Amino acid sequence: MPDTLGLLEEALQIARDLGYHVREEPLGELPGGGCMIGGTKHVLLNLEHAPAERLDHLLAALVADPRLAAEPKSRLLEDRLRAVSDGHSSR
Repeated sequence: MPDTLGLLEEALQIARDLGYHVREEPLGELPGGGCMIGGTKHVLLNLEHAPAERLDHLLAALVADPRLAAEPKSRLLEDRLRAVSDGHSSR
């Protein structure tokens, strides 16, 4: 779990650096994910989900952004991004 929490923090910082507005809220049954609101990119994360699941939803929202490739990131996060883009989690 410590790796997951660190990766979540790293991914949150990258999302903010890319201009995403990240909101972490209890969303009930909703998984969360990326969306556009008024021309601004947002990512909603469900606080009721485990950190690994929140990380997967955040990375799924970021992986389609071509600017992500230019962002510095740890090897662990690169591996996790690859797993998410391949369609499966590395939890």
